[in-house]
Amino acid sequence: MKLKHAVLTAIAAAFLLCPVVGAAQIKIGVAAALTGNAAQYGVPIRKGFELAVREINGSGGAGGTRLELVIEDEQGKKEEAINSFRKLIFQEKVLMLFGPTLSNSAQASDPVAQAAKTVVFGTSNTADGITSIGDYVFRNSVTERDILPVTLQSAAQKTGLKRVAVLYGNDDIFTKSGYDNFKKALQDLKIPVTATETFAKGDVGFKPQLTNIKAGNPDAIVLSALVAEGAPIMVQARQLGIDLPFIGGNGMNSPRIFELAKNSSDNLWVGSPWSVESPTPENKQFIAAYQKVYREMPDQFAAQAYDAMYIAAQALKKIKLMGKLEEDRKAVRDALPATQWTGATGPFRFRQVTGRDGKPAGYDAVQTAIVMMTKGNRYVIQK
Repeated sequence: MKLKHAVLTAIAAAFLLCPVVGAAQIKIGVAAALTGNAAQYGVPIRKGFELAVREINGSGGAGGTRLELVIEDEQGKKEEAINSFRKLIFQEKVLMLFGPTLSNSAQASDPVAQAAKTVVFGTSNTADGITSIGDYVFRNSVTERDILPVTLQSAAQKTGLKRVAVLYGNDDIFTKSGYDNFKKALQDLKIPVTATETFAKGDVGFKPQLTNIKAGNPDAIVLSALVAEGAPIMVQARQLGIDLPFIGGNGMNSPRIFELAKNSSDNLWVGSPWSVESPTPENKQFIAAYQKVYREMPDQFAAQAYDAMYIAAQALKKIKLMGKLEEDRKAVRDALPATQWTGATGPFRFRQVTGRDGKPAGYDAVQTAIVMMTKGNRYVIQK
């Protein structure tokens, strides 16, 4: 009897740990930057995931099964992202995973998921080329290639700018990708560039670059930066008497700009599928729920994580997982591409991209951009 009891206990334990439908829960990995400079994005991402899982489980789970998040802090570093992915995939045996926070890290870690045939779903990676890594790579973060031309065109129409200066981080795949896409958009719109200046991640002084920019007398400054460098750039520009519009990318769409740049944060133009000002019922519900739980306003990164979890849950409802991890991971991969969802960030669907070998690869987001301008510590939608 003792032996029989031990065997039954072992079987029950294995059943509880199994990350499939029919078990007690489905294990989903999250690799996010919870410490370090990128935590200003990673912490809201974690909160967005946790809120969505709380709601989904409260409504009966995905296909009747509860979701369990297994969260790793990848610190916004390539090596830590790789280590987090390996732990989640091979030790925790998650069904799929979300992350990492930065595009730099995604370029390094996503190949680990692709090789292991495990879906990796990015919610904040917008640099070019990430989903071309392979057919297990997904994202609902709209690419800089799709967003930046819309932002630039709207700013040009509303401000009447004729020429711009460009300032970008040249040691980060995200900011370099932003520069490349801004450059192409400027060429397409036939907007001349008076000066192009660069900086590196961690820099704190930008007045030499800004002085050179000011000398060219541009009508606006196109800025591809993360907010850690972007905010002091705006502060130092205003100190030099440069009161021009800044036109930024995804990294500048964060309420942290109001905290870091304070009275110098006005007249920043950004584009995103999400805005706190969006009046849709889905967005209002998300904001109210987020505020109730966290006692603060959400940002774009929380909204995209929240929607991503619901997108994944819709895919999980479509499939019957069998308890064989390799086959179940493939079933998730096969179900996701056709999944559509209307959430806080608006209507969403996937489109497949071409890989580096010319064959079909991963999946990017198809969503409509909302262009906003900062004014009085708010992102105001530009209609």
